[in-house]
Amino acid sequence: MQLQHFFPPTATAMARLDQVITNIVDIFLEYADDEGKKTQLNKDELKKVLEQEIQSPELKSKINADDIEQAMEMLDKNHDGEVNFREFCRCVSDLAKCYYQKKTGKGGKRHKGKEPEGGQED
Repeated sequence: MQLQHFFPPTATAMARLDQVITNIVDIFLEYADDEGKKTQLNKDELKKVLEQEIQSPELKSKINADDIEQAMEMLDKNHDGEVNFREFCRCVSDLAKCYYQKKTGKGGKRHKGKEPEGGQED
């Protein structure tokens, strides 16, 4: 499937969420194409992504390129030694949740399954 079906060439500027989605896909494909399988990140490719594409100290503290073994173990849910796109998206989602929690002070697991007093957290 080609992206032009989603984003017509006549559009002058993409909306922010469009940009985020295309950036996630483009970053994954760019780094996955370095070596090995083109649809998965091996350990070296994952390390490059973490080193070059995450600069925020808060996010770097959640997943660290210096301990690539731990990062691989955390992300590689099917234990094949590589990170596929689904696993990569899970990582991006988890980092977004961490940022949301930091920015709002909400979204933690303290009230999981219960509605806190005063309404919902999200």
